[in-house]
Amino acid sequence: MTPQIRVAAESHHGVSFLRVGGVLDGTTYSLVRDAVIKAALDEPRAVIVDVEDLSVPSESAWAVFTSARWHVSIWPDVPILLVCAHAERRRQITRSGVARYVPVHQDCMSAVEAVADRSMHGRRRARTQLSANAISVGLARASVAEWLIAWGKEDLIPAASTVATIFVENVLAHTDSAPVLIVESGQATVTVAVEDASPQPAAVREDADHGAEIVSGLAIVAALCQAWGSMPTSSGKTVWALVGRENRL
Repeated sequence: MTPQIRVAAESHHGVSFLRVGGVLDGTTYSLVRDAVIKAALDEPRAVIVDVEDLSVPSESAWAVFTSARWHVSIWPDVPILLVCAHAERRRQITRSGVARYVPVHQDCMSAVEAVADRSMHGRRRARTQLSANAISVGLARASVAEWLIAWGKEDLIPAASTVATIFVENVLAHTDSAPVLIVESGQATVTVAVEDASPQPAAVREDADHGAEIVSGLAIVAALCQAWGSMPTSSGKTVWALVGRENRL
């Protein structure tokens, strides 16, 4: 973090607690957003952010927490809550519209109580660091198949392994980083995600010379899954896709 912003992180009983201090403005906006997203990607029951020590010169900057929640709203769908003891500041956050998406509480106890009934029951998650070479494509496919067989989701292996292949190939082709593969099984869905060290967002690209003759990998992903997205992290980005039974190949 830059000297203008400080983030201290702790985890207790499956909940991630962040204490953010310093000045929230245009120069630190992305740092705060990415720190909250990073905490959510670890899939705690919730991310609770204490903003008591945060200075916010412009009321509109509170939207950083709405942005972070938007990025994780589909996957990993972790709730984000704010904590602030000062009533006037809580009113300021509410006036900004943030509280409609990111609830604000007067203390950590009330925030924890608000998420006490949230359960991650039925979710399974696996993660592996891959190397920055072509062998990782085959290893990613093999890992997806191994995990989904173990989780009883064999019917989703073709779609999920195709998504993993595309994501890993994109990392190797467009970045200098080694991909990290994450696969999560929910009750009816499988999420495939790949982390890399490039901050450049993933986007579907069209070939101006060949038009529809060339189909980008991410266009295939979009056709294969319920939803997909690219979210920034403090070290780069995570690209994810949600595959359901209707996406079986």
